[in-house]
Amino acid sequence: MTESPATKFIAAILIVVAPFAMGAFFLAWGPSGQYQVTNPQDDGYVQPRDVGGVVADTRRSTVSVFCDLPGEEGIGSAWAVTLKEAAYKDYKQVYITNHHVVADCIGKEKYLSVARAYKKPVAARIVTLDKENDLAVIVSDLKVPSLKISENPPYPGYWVMTSGSADAYEGSVTFGAVLNTNESEILFTANVSQGNSGGPLVDNEGFVIGTVSWISKVEQYNGAKMIDAMCSKILKCDGVYYWEW
Repeated sequence: MTESPATKFIAAILIVVAPFAMGAFFLAWGPSGQYQVTNPQDDGYVQPRDVGGVVADTRRSTVSVFCDLPGEEGIGSAWAVTLKEAAYKDYKQVYITNHHVVADCIGKEKYLSVARAYKKPVAARIVTLDKENDLAVIVSDLKVPSLKISENPPYPGYWVMTSGSADAYEGSVTFGAVLNTNESEILFTANVSQGNSGGPLVDNEGFVIGTVSWISKVEQYNGAKMIDAMCSKILKCDGVYYWEW
């Protein structure tokens, strides 16, 4: 069978175009493959696929905590969560914060309140105090979306984010990484300031791994009480730790 000039022309075009088509395929497939490799569900070191989404969700679930005694105003942060423990069965939602954020309002809860960023404060009260771990549980009629606790422990190098009222700038957000951990604390590099105390430290899936607790004025890292610390008084964990080590 004799090939026509048209057939020969088409064959020549295919020979020329084929390498470019294959190249385009591999260029498109390469980033797609990398996208799968850096899935936050499998890799705590990478940033979220949707950073803006994690920021928005975390900020919506973070509130400012006010302990405003006459002549002595105080501001901190807290994060909303739903806990299934019997101690909280009467509450669809509670707020986790630091003991030192609410300490001055112990026995003076009429001065304690929570609020969305720059919104009207709503009265709050204390349910659980854990001075040793600098943690507290408070409740309020204010309802915001609850955050979820991470099912996985953090490791050095993991991407993290904080949300809170840094220096009374409500709704502040910072990014960083886990520097290291010990039995009850997470050391992290994200910048925090007075007012961040009690806010959530979340991983790259937006799940809480700790509660921001202290800042260092000397070192280039700060500290959060990891979820393991909540096993002392707040959570009923299977063992000593929330996460198995």
